[in-house]
Amino acid sequence: MVMTVDLPALERSEATAAPASRVRLTRYARPALGLVLPLALAVGWEAIVHLGWSNGRLVPPPSKVIATIIDLARTGELSRHILATLSRVAAGFAFGVIAGTLLGAISGYWALARQLLDPTIQALRAIPSIAWVPLFILWLGIFETSKVALIAVGVFFPVYLGVMGAILAVDRKIVEVGRIFRLSGPAMIRRILLPAVLPAYVVALRVGLGLGWMFVVAAEFMGASEGLGYLLIDGQQLGKPAQIVAAIVIFAILGKTTDWLIEVTSAPLLRWQDAFAPQGGGS
Repeated sequence: MVMTVDLPALERSEATAAPASRVRLTRYARPALGLVLPLALAVGWEAIVHLGWSNGRLVPPPSKVIATIIDLARTGELSRHILATLSRVAAGFAFGVIAGTLLGAISGYWALARQLLDPTIQALRAIPSIAWVPLFILWLGIFETSKVALIAVGVFFPVYLGVMGAILAVDRKIVEVGRIFRLSGPAMIRRILLPAVLPAYVVALRVGLGLGWMFVVAAEFMGASEGLGYLLIDGQQLGKPAQIVAAIVIFAILGKTTDWLIEVTSAPLLRWQDAFAPQGGGS
């Protein structure tokens, strides 16, 4: 009995298996590329301090920063400060997104509202964040309410601008198609405006979140007794540069993680996009 092998079929299966394994490898390798630069800088600075080219007193080496983080985690301080900062950012982000989305949608969809609201909002946007601090302390006190309000202000403006700008940028021809099919107002919003606005809205959320992390530092300068901003102030007052750098590193990790969560959460809603993919990028 002779066994025959279908060589063309075998070659096709191997040809399809190879690209699939390559895609899986690329999917995991591409995010790791983002770690190359910070790891190279950390290793380089560690080597400079180890070789004695710098004493590492003002800019501590990564080994000392990691040791500081471990010490803070061992005493339970780190989790307490992280939870305090995360709760403030989450609350301020929620309020800022709700207000920015509502007012941005109203201003973008209704010309009269835009003429009434937009000039005032644009003027308020030009006010530096630190200028709101004494006013919020006077109005809301020095406790959590004023901190959350300051973060919400930072989140509000990019979300408002993103939503309003995205609505105003919707292609008129698409809207005309909806009118030809006699779509009602809610149907026009759900089937025409929302898909057109969603990509810019996701970008606005990411920008707003980034500003929320920036504003939380100013918020925690307002007499906070816990939070990563408090760690920064404590490290400055006690002359602990390793603690300052550790707090900055944790800020960076938390900010990148929350930004990644928005990106991952919104990805299924944007699969319909036929977007440009740079060479070597892919999806």
